[in-house]
Amino acid sequence: MTNNLDALLTALYVKIDDEIGGTRWLGRPPRLTDSELVCLAVAQALLGFTSESRWLRFVDSRLGAMFPHVPRQPGWNKRLRAALPLVKRAIRLLAVDTDFWFDNHWIADSTAVECGRSRPTMKRSDVAGWAGYGYCASHSRFFWGLRLFLVCTLTGMPILWAPANPKIDEREVLTAMFDREPETVTDRPGLLVISDKGLASKEFEADLGFRGAELLRPSFKREKKRRGESLLKSVRQLIESVDDTLKGQLDLERHGGRTFEGVAVRVAQRILAMAAAIWHNHKTGQTITRSLIAYDH
Repeated sequence: MTNNLDALLTALYVKIDDEIGGTRWLGRPPRLTDSELVCLAVAQALLGFTSESRWLRFVDSRLGAMFPHVPRQPGWNKRLRAALPLVKRAIRLLAVDTDFWFDNHWIADSTAVECGRSRPTMKRSDVAGWAGYGYCASHSRFFWGLRLFLVCTLTGMPILWAPANPKIDEREVLTAMFDREPETVTDRPGLLVISDKGLASKEFEADLGFRGAELLRPSFKREKKRRGESLLKSVRQLIESVDDTLKGQLDLERHGGRTFEGVAVRVAQRILAMAAAIWHNHKTGQTITRSLIAYDH
C-alpha cells in the first residue's frame, strides 16, 4: 500500500468522516467540513508550516484538488481555535483504532512548551495565569509557558495528555488526568507506568496501586534499587525520542498561539499529527510506527 501524505490524508478523511463527520450545523453548513479541517490540521503540522498565511498559500497551490474550499486566514484561525473538542475526539478515535490502545505499559513524562520570552509579552499575553515560569532540566533553562504532560504507549501513541502551568506539581496533574478518565487505568490489569524521578511519592504510588497500576521509576541514592530499574535506560531513550518527535519534527514550541484556545488547539494539533502518523503506519504495516519521513514533504 502507498505510504505518503496523500494516502494518509485520504485514509484519515474516510476514518474521521465515517465516525464523527455527521455534525449538524444550525443554518448554512461551512464549505470546509470538520473532516477536511482535521486533515488539514494534520497536514500543516506534518509539513512544518508554523505560519498560517504561508500554509494557506501552500494549500491553494498544492492541495487545492483535495481541499477546494479553504477559508482565508481569519476564517481558518477561527475554525481551528473552535475545533479543540473535535481534535481531542479525533486523537482518541485513532488511538482506540490500533492495537497499541490495549498496551499495559505506559510512559509518563512532561516537556516544556514555551509561550513567550519578553516581559511585555508575559504581562500582556492572554495565556498569562495559565502559563507561568518553569525550569526545563533537560536543557538547563528557565522558560515562560506551559508543561505538556503526556501519557503514551511505548510506541508513542497518546493515551492521555494535558498542558498545565509549570508550577503545578507533576503528581497533581497526573492524578487529575487519571481521575478525569479512571477507566483508562482500571480497564488495564497489571498496568505499568514508567516515569522519571519527578513522580516519586508514596502517596502517588499508593494512589496508582489503588487503581491497579504500578509505578516504575529510577531510585534515589538513599534508596535501594527498585524492581525493574535495569530496564529504564532503554525506556528513557524512548521518552526522549517521543519529545523529539513533537518538538524537533512537529514544532511544538513554535506553535504561534497567543490565546488560551489558540495555544491549546495548536498543542493538540501536534499530538493529533503524531497519532495520525502512528495510526497510518500501523495500518499499512510499517516497521517504524512513529516515523514521519513519508509525510513531511
